[in-house]
Formats: sequence, structure tokens, C-alpha cells
Amino acid sequence: MAFESFRDRKYAGRALAKRLVNLAGRSDVTVLALPRGGTPVAYEVAKALRAPLGVLVVRKLGVPWNPEFAMGAIASGGERLLDDMLVRELGISAEAVEEVVRSEEYELERRERVYRGGRPAPDLRGRVVILVDDGLATGSTMRVAVRAARRQAPARVVVAAPVAAPEACELLRGEADEVVCAEMPDPFLGVGRWYLDFSQTSDEEVCRLLENASRHRPPSA
Repeated sequence: MAFESFRDRKYAGRALAKRLVNLAGRSDVTVLALPRGGTPVAYEVAKALRAPLGVLVVRKLGVPWNPEFAMGAIASGGERLLDDMLVRELGISAEAVEEVVRSEEYELERRERVYRGGRPAPDLRGRVVILVDDGLATGSTMRVAVRAARRQAPARVVVAAPVAAPEACELLRGEADEVVCAEMPDPFLGVGRWYLDFSQTSDEEVCRLLENASRHRPPSA
């Protein structure tokens, strides 16, 4: 039967967790959400796998006159990915690119402060890191997240999403050790198309889910 939609991000997270059951109960697994929208999905994955939950903040670099159209992305730790060919084709100056980068760095740092609440970033060395988002359209933000995670020398990096464009999953197989896409509808038509409830996730919800997850964090994490 053809895939129709998820009820919301919570149900999507539960469906995704079933695809990751082989990692359940391991003491070396860390789940990292790409907030905001990836956090409710990642919360359900972390709960099902009995693994600690954290965030890896990623910001899209939008074209100056169309912020929804990505020309790259930045992530926690200073990682940056820029589509140089697209920038040249659109005639975007280096100064305009840097202005977008500065603006998104400001928002990234703000979210880091709000979400971590003074807690240090999780140590990923030697761990199996599962990066979770609510969907993958182009894969650009997830690509920069993978590269940011690799800076900390994890044992493995697993990309996981409930729904994704087939092309994005294929692209990410060249970046991550494993890619788990629960559903790959074709044509894709955008992440929101595959959710009945795709309402925006707030900072408050991200913080609440991270706090709830910390209460049942495994002692070994």
C-alpha cells in the first residue's frame, strides 16, 4: 500500500524507531535532534532505544532574496557547507553570503544557549551517533550536521528520518555510515506534504522534550 502520511511528528518518531531497533539498549548510542522540527521525532527515537537525547543545531543559509531557497547550511561547531556553483550562477556576492552567514550564526548561537541551558554539548567520541530530522528534502542541512558530528570522532554516524526524498537519502549515503529513511515517496513534494499535523515546533517544546529526556537518561550515557 502506498504511503499516505504521518499523523504528526510523535507518530513519525515511533515509526522511525522501529527501523532502528537493532540499536536499542546499547550503552554507546547518542541520539541528536536537528531542531526545531527534528526534536519531537528524535525524542520518540531516544525513548524507544533507551538512549540519551541531545541537539545539533543546524541553520539553512537562504538566498538573500528568497530565504527558503538554500544555498548552504551551517552547524554547531563552526561547520559550513556552501553550494559554490549555485552562488556563482545566481550572482550572489561574497559580501551578501557573509551577511547571511552572520545572521544565521547569531540565531544558531541563540538556539544553542536556549536549548542547552548551560549544559555542555554531548561528548560524541567513540559513540554511535544517530542524527534525526523530521524529513529530508535536499539533504543539505543533514549533510552539514554529519560533518559537524564527525569532527568529534564518533564510532559511527547514522542519519535517520521518517520521510525523505529518494535523492536526499542517496546523497547522504556518501556522507554517513548508515542512512535510515522510513518512507521515500516519489514524487516527494516537500516534507510537510507527508504530515497531517506539521505545525511549527517552538523553542519551549524543544526545551521541554530535552528536559523530559534527561530524566530517563541511562546512567551509562
